[in-house]
Amino acid sequence: MARGFDRWKGAGMMLVACMAAAGAVAEADAVADVAPVPDVLDRPAAQDRQAPRRVLLGLDRMGGRAIAVGERGLVLLSDDGGKAWRQARVPVSVTLTAVRFVTPEQAWAIGHGGVVLHSADGGATWRRQLDGRGIIRLLEAAAGGNEALAATARQFAADGPDKPLLDLHFYDARRGIVAGAYGLALRTDDGGATWQVLNGAIDNPDGLHVYAIAARGDETWLAGEQGYIARSLDGGRTFTRVPAPYRGTWFTARPLPDGGMLFAGLRGNAFRWNGQGFDQLPGYAPVSLSASAAGRGGVLLADQAGHLYRAGIGGQAARMVKLDMPPAPIAALATTAGGDVLVAGVRGVSRIPAAVIEGGAP
Repeated sequence: MARGFDRWKGAGMMLVACMAAAGAVAEADAVADVAPVPDVLDRPAAQDRQAPRRVLLGLDRMGGRAIAVGERGLVLLSDDGGKAWRQARVPVSVTLTAVRFVTPEQAWAIGHGGVVLHSADGGATWRRQLDGRGIIRLLEAAAGGNEALAATARQFAADGPDKPLLDLHFYDARRGIVAGAYGLALRTDDGGATWQVLNGAIDNPDGLHVYAIAARGDETWLAGEQGYIARSLDGGRTFTRVPAPYRGTWFTARPLPDGGMLFAGLRGNAFRWNGQGFDQLPGYAPVSLSASAAGRGGVLLADQAGHLYRAGIGGQAARMVKLDMPPAPIAALATTAGGDVLVAGVRGVSRIPAAVIEGGAP
């Protein structure tokens, strides 16, 4: 691997500051200093009375239930639109970075140490499907005569099972992909019973970190550091790199209601893929955009300074929402059925009423 793990830790420290999807690397390293990584991969998350106020990095909602995930294996559930939260049972205590519902019962979460977790009961209990130890074995088995993949496998084995997964997408309850540090990407076609390494099918020879995955049907996009963007038209089986309009890192990507695709990241840069190229979306402060979510009639974006923006169906005409709360880095957003917005970050998870969002001002 051309770049050492120290570089990833440095990048992670920056992402902790902005609370992008790849945040909490420093926290995970601190845990590793106290106990070996295998221990936190096997140690259940401790119950925490202050869990809703801890660092939380991922959110999702389906039907009446919302899930938030974060540091030390925290998974929180809410069935009242984010007013009250309770902690789920989780078999690991590594930082979790993202979570997705596929059905009201089926959900997946990912995190540090290459962890992939699955729940079949709406997030109440979780089972580990994969971790960094299994990923190393998969890389070794997949290498074959591919020297680049063999080199990656050797480097991962030398470093140990420490590489974080940073985003995921499931097309249905059986087909899904996960991706993260050094371009690591894996796919399942059987609901996570088995996983296949995707690195050899992705145009990412420099092993750039992937921070975001977005899809509309089988059209799937990866976005990450140094302006990296790649596109798949076959349901995430192969990816071809797309020339990016900007060389800064992307932290969030999302399909837009008008059929376009949103990419946003460093210094408030946001672009819309229009099917042929990219259009820049103005209206954001020069602060890294770290999270996005579908909103009523458009899209919501948030940044590391705690700003929340409301934009139109094509991402245009961004307006800053006036929030009556202390600013803090935002890592993830989700909307409730009633139009309220759930916000996760360094101060835990909070709820912004729909009336506040609708009253957003320039």
